[in-house]
Amino acid sequence: IRVPGLAVFMSGNPIGTPLALRHNVIHNKVLHQTVVILTVQTADIPHVEPGSRATVEEVGEGFWRIELSYGFMEEPDIPLALAALRRPGLQFDSDVSYFLGRETLLPSDVPGMAIWREWLFVWMSRNAQTATHFFRLPAERVIEVGVQVEF
Repeated sequence: IRVPGLAVFMSGNPIGTPLALRHNVIHNKVLHQTVVILTVQTADIPHVEPGSRATVEEVGEGFWRIELSYGFMEEPDIPLALAALRRPGLQFDSDVSYFLGRETLLPSDVPGMAIWREWLFVWMSRNAQTATHFFRLPAERVIEVGVQVEF
């Protein structure tokens, strides 16, 4: 079922389907009228000119792929960058829903890493800055879809 509105699904990989999109369709059985798969890249330069920050591709059937590039000295502001895009069919307003994939790490007895290192890694992961805060997403518009990962 297609529901009205625009949904942004953030993905670390510009190829493939984001985890949050897949799980949203499988479990909620809905898809927004307009779907943006967004990837944010960090360039090897300090600053990226705003005019060359975005690559936009209309995939069809209401799907879009957008890549945003930021310099390593810049702090990403996703809502601001998306609002600057002017494309027919894309209206980034205050009603946009941002979907993020969230992985909960679970230490396991599987051979590989020492268990104390696994627990340390989990602790560090839980204390890292959230994607919502890092990308300056409006917290009231963010939906996190999670999976548990044993390692």
